[in-house]
Amino acid sequence: MYKNILVPVSFEEDRDSAGAINVARLLAGDSGKVTLLHVMEQIPGYAISYVPDNYLVESRQAIETELRDMAASLPNAESQVIDGHSGRTILDFAEQSGIDCIVIASHRPGMQDLLLGSTASQVVRHAACAVHVIR
Repeated sequence: MYKNILVPVSFEEDRDSAGAINVARLLAGDSGKVTLLHVMEQIPGYAISYVPDNYLVESRQAIETELRDMAASLPNAESQVIDGHSGRTILDFAEQSGIDCIVIASHRPGMQDLLLGSTASQVVRHAACAVHVIR
């Protein structure tokens, strides 16, 4: 069993966050801690003028509420929303928080992943701890 598990949560439709949370619950056992993390990426400068004034504040509040509710379903769990680039921020958070396992949901790979990469592949390649990928 792991003592400190990180579950990065993406709210994209093709991500199985519920499956990742269930796996984390099993891997944590009775005494492991689970942290649900959502990384809010910055809106590019060329698009920010098209975003309603309160969009960032309201979306952050909605995400924090949703994550808190998800964490409430787990024993010994917490949730955090932080700003940054998803892959790098997840890796930095894991290192700074003493995470010993990351459980991350991923989509099915396709040609675009050969050119662009994905958050899950970056985490798998660079994490200093165990990583379980859920599809």
